[in-house]
Amino acid sequence: MDSTALLIASSLNAGTVLAIASLGLLINEKAGIVNLGAEGMMLCAALAGFATVVHTGSSTLGFVAGMAAGALLAAIFGVLVIWLNTNQYATGLALSLFGAGFSAFAGTGYVQEKLPEQVRHAIPLLADIPFIGPALFRHHPMVYICVALVVFLIWFLYRTRAGLVLRSVGESPESAHALGYPVRRIRLLAVVAGGALCGLAGAYVSTAYTPLWVEGMIAGKGWIALALTTFATWRPARVLLGAYLFGGVTMLQFHLQGMGVNVPSQFLTMMPYVATIVVLVLISRNPTWIRINMPSSIGKPFYPGA
Repeated sequence: MDSTALLIASSLNAGTVLAIASLGLLINEKAGIVNLGAEGMMLCAALAGFATVVHTGSSTLGFVAGMAAGALLAAIFGVLVIWLNTNQYATGLALSLFGAGFSAFAGTGYVQEKLPEQVRHAIPLLADIPFIGPALFRHHPMVYICVALVVFLIWFLYRTRAGLVLRSVGESPESAHALGYPVRRIRLLAVVAGGALCGLAGAYVSTAYTPLWVEGMIAGKGWIALALTTFATWRPARVLLGAYLFGGVTMLQFHLQGMGVNVPSQFLTMMPYVATIVVLVLISRNPTWIRINMPSSIGKPFYPGA
């Protein structure tokens, strides 16, 4: 396979993980909730998905288990921050720490386990096109599902009444409550949906992207996904583009090593995180732009009786 086509293909695969998780976090933040627990949810979902495939042999059930694990943890987080009004940032950090510790403890018996051999995926005819085929049409179905999710979210958020209500809850929960909308229930549904997508991303990592279980295998992807929502200014299409950009930066280190470029491996490993910091700094230089695009009530508790 051409090295450039290989880099594009690997970038799309790496970006898919970030994009799916970021879309889940975007739904949360559109409803006014910040969930810093993405890393923990993805780790628990990765373990749940991997264990399910080990015991059942079904990748589909693995994805379902991952989504269920992410949704369950998100629901617990949602009850704490929406009904009990705990601090969203502290609760999210606690969830992230819990997920890392619990997955490490519960996953000790799966470290040496192996999954059934992966089926090679390719779109007939299109996969045989020189360069374009290997780069774009030989991916796991989840890569294409991710693109479909972006299209669906754009339609849902900006073309449907339910999407308008969700955005209004994030912009002005008091006004939505005055109009009779159940703000807390809408926020909880958004949080659970976002958690399910983070769970799907985690399950994809352990069952398809790198089909194995290793403690801490998410390796900061949850934090990068969180940064991506700001990078994309809360727009689904920009989330996808940003995810592919960061995926490309991540894969570039292996591409350069394969080409024999004499660059310290530690420098290449830190590139995705440096890129994240640089992008956030550049965006933060224009606070007006952030203020215009960011949901107004993000991170703030809602008191129905106030």
